[in-house]
Amino acid sequence: MRKSFLSLLSLLMIASMLLAACGTGATTPVAEEPGSEATEEAPSSGGAEEPAAGKRVLNVWAFTNEIRTMAIAFEARYPDVDVVYTMIPMTDGEYQTKLKASIGTADAPDVVALEAAFVKEWVEADFLADLNDLLPLTEELKTYPAVVQVGSHEGVTKAYSYQATPGAFFYRRSIAQECLGTDAPEEVQAMVADMDKFVETAAKIQECNADYFTVGTSAELFNPFLANRAQPWIVDGELVIDPMVVEYIQFAKLMRDNGYESQAQQWTEGWFAGMNDTLVGADGTPKKVFSYFLPTWGLPYVLIPNSTSDTTDTGGDWAMINGPLAYQWGGTWVGAMDGSPNIDLAKEFITFVALDEENLTNWATGVYTNEYLKAIDPTTPDDQAQAAGDFVSSQVVVEKITSTFDGSALYEWLGGQNNYEAFGEAAPRVNGALLTGSDDAIQRALESQRDQYLNGEIDEATMWSQWLDLVRSEFPDLVIPEPPTN
Repeated sequence: MRKSFLSLLSLLMIASMLLAACGTGATTPVAEEPGSEATEEAPSSGGAEEPAAGKRVLNVWAFTNEIRTMAIAFEARYPDVDVVYTMIPMTDGEYQTKLKASIGTADAPDVVALEAAFVKEWVEADFLADLNDLLPLTEELKTYPAVVQVGSHEGVTKAYSYQATPGAFFYRRSIAQECLGTDAPEEVQAMVADMDKFVETAAKIQECNADYFTVGTSAELFNPFLANRAQPWIVDGELVIDPMVVEYIQFAKLMRDNGYESQAQQWTEGWFAGMNDTLVGADGTPKKVFSYFLPTWGLPYVLIPNSTSDTTDTGGDWAMINGPLAYQWGGTWVGAMDGSPNIDLAKEFITFVALDEENLTNWATGVYTNEYLKAIDPTTPDDQAQAAGDFVSSQVVVEKITSTFDGSALYEWLGGQNNYEAFGEAAPRVNGALLTGSDDAIQRALESQRDQYLNGEIDEATMWSQWLDLVRSEFPDLVIPEPPTN
């Protein structure tokens, strides 16, 4: 899922070295949230590949070069097939715009990749083919229920994913030892087992050292709170303001007012600086961040790349636990366009990508090196590969390969923890039934109003009122409830 984001981070890291630091610490890469429309870059080759003569052609569109790795491996198994791969950036909504414009035309792809931010919009619409006949494979592979839930609507499954993306709570061992008296994961987990205990622990860390923040920003907990609602945003045509939404705003306000967060905006230089101990206050005082809430892809693609600077390296000083709330974040699903003239081949490809034990094992364990892919297709770009560690959607595969990560580079970076084992424990706890196609617009609107409220620009009543106005404008047919009151 995050391969294209990793490539962007690499570019941003190089670019950031050429720029002066912005007052929050040493230079660190600046990026937007993965999955947002400005995070993906077009491939260097550009556009679609040319089909090979004499072969069955399958047109695949995606916003990430991860699926291209899968396509090359698929061609090795099916040498009579030529996967014509088109990668389209998500910048300014280009990917979805082109997909929607292709519907009903000869230019429509056979297979499409769908990011977590908009997969439900497509699954709930009439654009994708019914893939219920592939459901028995999910039972054989023990595909995590949340993965299937996200790709399904009203009893019809239209998309499957090769990944599960449970979230975790990553914390600094040295700060835990200093302020909490232990860095043992099971003991720290007990100290943050629920939100009340989490806040108590935040107070202990601040009392221990006023220059320590418990989190970089309370925005990290938006997904965990939302994942634990009783109901989705929309039920029977009415907006639902679940109590967990109100609790989240109250929590964010508490974290801000008590100085438990650094106030750095997520996906900015200051937020990244907390990962490598280069964060400084307005007066130049060094600051440290105790923890980050990140999902599976956050470890290799966000936390590890940002754990070093020119002068610091926090690798080996991190541990991971479930934290106070179970959640998932991100992912890439694949579906077939309804009416595709190559629907049977499209299903074969989707099966290979998301429901094939051998492919998922190869994907997770680093088999798909650049050399491996070039042996299949010599025109493979030099940077096309998949490193070991992505957490796959099959519990069968996870259980078989977990032990192979003992002693790995990730194991050492986490101070002797098997990240695959930890995510394997978290994945079954995730609820994927809450996602709807309207989530992204509703949540972005709330985030913008939340930030104004936390910054003291508006009061809480105004925040709720303005958010509801934004939702009403976006969804004029939606029944809007009265704003929450204290």
